[in-house]
Amino acid sequence: MKIIVAGLGDVGGHLAKMLGNEKHDIIVIDPDPRKLKFFDTGHDLLTIQGSVTSFKTLKEANVDKCDLFISVSDFEDTNITGALLAKRLGAKKTIARIDSSEFLIPSNKEHFLSMGLDYMIYPERIASKEIITLLNKTASTDFVDFTGGRLSLYVLKLEENAPVINKKLKDIDYDDEKHEYRAVAITRNGETLIPSGEDVFMPDDLVYVVTNHSSIKEIMRYAGKKEFPVRNILIMGGSRIGIRTALDLEDDINIKLIEVNEEKSKMISNMVDRTIVINGDGRDIDLLKDSGIGNMDAFIAVTGNAETNILACLTAKKLGVKKVICEVENFDYISIAENMGLDTIINKKVSAASRIFKFTMTDEVTSIKCLTGTEAEVFEFVAKPGCLATKGLIKDICFPKDAIIGGIIRGKSSFVARGDTRVKENDRVVVFALPSAIFKVGKFFA
Repeated sequence: MKIIVAGLGDVGGHLAKMLGNEKHDIIVIDPDPRKLKFFDTGHDLLTIQGSVTSFKTLKEANVDKCDLFISVSDFEDTNITGALLAKRLGAKKTIARIDSSEFLIPSNKEHFLSMGLDYMIYPERIASKEIITLLNKTASTDFVDFTGGRLSLYVLKLEENAPVINKKLKDIDYDDEKHEYRAVAITRNGETLIPSGEDVFMPDDLVYVVTNHSSIKEIMRYAGKKEFPVRNILIMGGSRIGIRTALDLEDDINIKLIEVNEEKSKMISNMVDRTIVINGDGRDIDLLKDSGIGNMDAFIAVTGNAETNILACLTAKKLGVKKVICEVENFDYISIAENMGLDTIINKKVSAASRIFKFTMTDEVTSIKCLTGTEAEVFEFVAKPGCLATKGLIKDICFPKDAIIGGIIRGKSSFVARGDTRVKENDRVVVFALPSAIFKVGKFFA
């Protein structure tokens, strides 16, 4: 697939690196020569310096032969204009990053669709939805639903007192086949591995478990986790993510929001109805205590500054908050934050990339989630008639070793996949894959 990525900001830079590993023909456009130089030397792609709204630049990039045009600069109007021009010049499909939820209102969205803009992506909106999901799954550090929740992926951090510590996977996954759950991966010391039955669970492991509803309680028991209701939240940071989260939740949950900028605090106060807005520095322990941090079920730090968010979340945990969610956009800090005990981390670059990445896959892929804290990804494939995945038992089809089939949704039933399971045509198949396996895995379902 020939793909043009316009704008090497947070989302564009991450996306370009991801797509560069997928054997696509990638061209990146940006007016900043310093950003282009970085990608010129370290990645297998073509760079063009120029404006995405320039006919000359777009023609130089051969936009008329482009399968997918993605404009994700930091400027909404530039992205929309560039995507519309690219469509007029012959790009088959166009995506633009936006900064306003107003454009996603169906009646407004129709105008853009009629002009040729195929898809609009709002990273902050996606991130706020992830936060809300995580608040509903308080025991999990990340969570993905497949086919309306018939199968789910839970990511659980193991504490020292978890019942599974020092036990082998084979003793947990296969001791009772009535239970539908399977550990498909473990992240340990920053590295993700596809485990065998002989691997042993260790403290601080992040374990990725595929399951259906019937086995969730059993998983929580093994992991030593308990879900709890969230009724009181303290949000630090009046960013787009913070405001959007407050607006979505304030009718049902008690919310306080701390913003350090006085003018912005006043603006946010006029935007929300029930959220209490506090002007101050969320790193101030006295302010946190005065804000009732001891009564909070969850603390969310989304200032846009990773160091500030990490420090504030560590403080909140020390003060007794059970669930903290930390926005960390700097990838170098993610493993540091996890090692410091902050297991629930969001990254809007990863969240946005998941949505866009789906457009680069074949139609066998019905959903994809890029996971924070690991380069691994989880997919839902549809097994086409006659595909390689249906040619035998899973243990006999030579499935890539750096990927694993976690579960299968067949009609109205769902179950965990094991070595003696056979994939049938039209099954929806949940696959966990490391970067080295993604290209190979797709061939099994085409």
